[in-house]
Amino acid sequence: FPPGLHGIYGECRRLYPDQPNPLQVTAILKYWLGGPDPLDYVSMYRNLGNPALNVPEHWHYVSFGLSDLYGDNRVHEFTGADGPSGFGFELTFRLKRETGESAPPTWPAELMQGLARYVFQSENTFCSGDHVSWHSPLDNSESRIQHMLLTEDPQMQPVQTPFGVVTFLQIVGVCTEELHAAQQWNGQGILELLRTVPVAGGPWLITDMRRGETIFEIDPHLQQERVDKGIETDGSNLSGVSAKCAWDDLSRPPEDDEDSRSICIGTQPRRLSGKDTEQIRETLRRGLEINSKPVLPPINAQRQNGLNLDRAPSRKDSLESESSAAIIPHELIRTRQLESVHLKFNQESGALIPLCLRGRLLHGRHFTYKSITGDTAITFVSTGVEGAFATEEHPYAAHGPWLQILLTEEFVEKMLEDLEDLNSPEEFKLPKEYSWPEKKLKVSILPDAVFDNPLH
Repeated sequence: FPPGLHGIYGECRRLYPDQPNPLQVTAILKYWLGGPDPLDYVSMYRNLGNPALNVPEHWHYVSFGLSDLYGDNRVHEFTGADGPSGFGFELTFRLKRETGESAPPTWPAELMQGLARYVFQSENTFCSGDHVSWHSPLDNSESRIQHMLLTEDPQMQPVQTPFGVVTFLQIVGVCTEELHAAQQWNGQGILELLRTVPVAGGPWLITDMRRGETIFEIDPHLQQERVDKGIETDGSNLSGVSAKCAWDDLSRPPEDDEDSRSICIGTQPRRLSGKDTEQIRETLRRGLEINSKPVLPPINAQRQNGLNLDRAPSRKDSLESESSAAIIPHELIRTRQLESVHLKFNQESGALIPLCLRGRLLHGRHFTYKSITGDTAITFVSTGVEGAFATEEHPYAAHGPWLQILLTEEFVEKMLEDLEDLNSPEEFKLPKEYSWPEKKLKVSILPDAVFDNPLH
């Protein structure tokens, strides 16, 4: 019996001693045999809740496959018992049981497979406080619950297996307004608010797909007294997103064919180096981690589960630790300084620009857009961010397809005024263009189709 599987079953049996053989959704063709579903199994348990704590009866789903179940390299590289097992976590989900429901719905298993496919394809792991923009009712109904936050499962304890440690991250269904609040402020803050509203999750954060009101409609004071105040005081904890984006170097004359002006167009687009990709991936992965200031790790550092454990927190974010400066490979420190740039975003990504400016740069932080359709990346940095290759003298600089843009506080305030209508997407007509000729900067908000088919 595979030891990794045995370890997770043991924790499930601790919680559900009366359900030794739960209903399971099983991948017909296992991932390691070429199947499309990374999770070998999803177990489904009936949880009676806790009436004393106002926790309703619900279905509890547990995934098997994001951690290393087998230890023989068939899915995950075996790295020993000391670190994380596989990706280091499994997903759980708690769904409110409807009256008269005798068996758990199986749609959460497909939802978990979808998230697992994202993790396997991108190698971006999840952390407590992360959010997932799903843009569709989680159960394909008419529900307002269309996005997800992630948090520690309230009952399941981390498991030590022979192949490493497995923690349990619970999916929490949320409305669009709650997702936006998590982006503007931070995921942990919104999770705490959801715990205080019984119909919105309660202490165990149980998802009710029939919930028709957001926490801000149930209690309007939460927006003003908690969220708005938190945004003003803390800024946003979101340090990056995967997005539909691109950029052009407008400073090159059109007749110069030596180097394509558009980073996305051309049959052989330049690729991010492995080190650059790792740095951006870590930025996105750490976007909403609790109790850690969002810091772009050193370009040459090895991963330490995303944590800079050996560094004292500094007042400003840093793109590079002092110790790494002397040993960066030569090819990484050659930068192209650009005179003029044109940034392109789809509407969803564009709507996050005010958050990037107000919630991040005005708090001395950075924000990265990483393209989901190519290798392009755009990082905005403030003057306080150390180690950036963009400077006040040369505010636009690029490593291959990774662009950094340094914006002064004064220019950020001006951009926020000019981009005011990005806060009202319902009145938006695409394409939309913003231009600051004195700064040689142009921003376009374009339809999704432009990014899906960049050659047109």
